[in-house]
Amino acid sequence: MSSLGLNRLIGIMFLIFIIEGAIMPWLVPAQFSGRLISHFVFVFVMYAALYRGRHQALLLGIGFGLLQDVVFYGHLIGLHGFAMGLLGYFAGLLLEKRRSTLLTALSVIGLGCILYDSMIYFTYSVFRITNESYAWALLDHILPSLFLQLAFALAVYVPARKWFESRSMPLDQEEE
Repeated sequence: MSSLGLNRLIGIMFLIFIIEGAIMPWLVPAQFSGRLISHFVFVFVMYAALYRGRHQALLLGIGFGLLQDVVFYGHLIGLHGFAMGLLGYFAGLLLEKRRSTLLTALSVIGLGCILYDSMIYFTYSVFRITNESYAWALLDHILPSLFLQLAFALAVYVPARKWFESRSMPLDQEEE
């Protein structure tokens, strides 16, 4: 990917980061404010893993995860960066040579979101930041948030896929 394409990707992801942190809390109803947690940047990291490769997903996941750690979650700096980077890398490694369809992309993103939230929960429970059981966390905020992430992933699937695939063409094909 050219440096201009990477700059645009980082700009789009930063815009999604701003929307996720500034606008989404206003759109979520009050009774779901602690239960629906948007991870739209993570969904974009997973799209980068599926359509651009594991190394780019690793770097984007670490970078934006650390940004989330600093801005939103101050309990353990580096946890979200590690989780996003690791899951983005493994998703890219898993589907490295395969063409991803809509069902494949949504399945990988859904599984990734469950693993992401579970990694965060188990790390918090190891360091005793949370005292709740995993079953409670799964039903209270992991599964409701999963549906929010899948709805977002479905809404941006076509534009994200077209954008990532147009950026992956060689330079001589783009000029024609």
